Amino acid sequence: MTKDENIRVGISIGDINGIGGEIILKTFEDSRILDFCTPVIFASPKLISFYTKQLDIDLKFQGVKTADKALPGKLNVVSVWNENIEVKWGEENKDGGTYAIKSLRAAVKSLKDGEIDVLVTAPINKANIQDEDFKFPGHTDYLNQELKGESLMFMVSQDIKIGLLTDHVPVKDAPAKITKQLIHQKFRTIKESLVKDFAIAKPKVAFLGINPHVGDKGVIGREDEEILIPALKELQDKGEIAYGPYAADSFFGSGNYKNFDAIIAAYHDQGLIPFKTLAFGKGVNFTAGLDKIRTSPDHGTAFEIAGKGEADAGSFKEAVFAAIEIFKSRSLYEELTANALKKQARKARPSKRDF
Repeated sequence: MTKDENIRVGISIGDINGIGGEIILKTFEDSRILDFCTPVIFASPKLISFYTKQLDIDLKFQGVKTADKALPGKLNVVSVWNENIEVKWGEENKDGGTYAIKSLRAAVKSLKDGEIDVLVTAPINKANIQDEDFKFPGHTDYLNQELKGESLMFMVSQDIKIGLLTDHVPVKDAPAKITKQLIHQKFRTIKESLVKDFAIAKPKVAFLGINPHVGDKGVIGREDEEILIPALKELQDKGEIAYGPYAADSFFGSGNYKNFDAIIAAYHDQGLIPFKTLAFGKGVNFTAGLDKIRTSPDHGTAFEIAGKGEADAGSFKEAVFAAIEIFKSRSLYEELTANALKKQARKARPSKRDF
């Protein structure tokens, strides 16, 4: 079996007291998924054994020392720690964050070292992960530091894709962070991702207004008139396929979103509320713009149902398949681009007839 047919999927465990372990194991209960990837969980065999027993999941796994020793056709577990840890279902405590970050750091190192091809992260709790060595509001910001490129939270599903100008910032601070440079940067990142990662040759991208009704010509805020509209005009003048800005309140209900390959929202909830309404359970959080691929489910730790066996693994399974498909699409793009450059180089070489 070739590497393209069996991609190494690294998995961080997330908050140990949440539903992360459950949705991971439920995903791989169907052994047919092992025909498409080699899963590698970064945690400890003791913890995974605990989950299988407590959740009554009949699933075998293989303990390995390092990710590069992972066996195809098996669910592999890299031992990131050896100590016994107590799982307290549904409790937001320091252990939940500490071991989530241990798992994440190990998985990201393996990703950077080329031991795994893609990373799928289970949900973390943004409060209990904070300590002296980890001061990031979430996965995206940490990955932006560790990997090459400019990260962008890109919520994707079969029917809708939404990127954000600003993500985990207070609503009151979002408008001040939106600049012409930021708008152009996020557009370039999304356009490049649509081309490389989703094989859309000429993507059409729509922007949502910053203020209600796109500011109503300055009556409800001037950010659209002074920043967003001029920035979009510059993109359009350069031949970019960028539309808008559109009033966010009617854009989704009218079905207008279906006319575009991606939508760029001004701030977190402007984009994620409609996305999760339209695609919840089938949506994926993809970190676009980086040299490595990371996806995650479109939900959080769900402490309220942790340990009850009620968690739906649908979004996590979608995240695994999305990572695989994006990896294949990006690999094909890089291969085609490299071949095109070689052909151009050969054409540029002088022949003997030129002398």
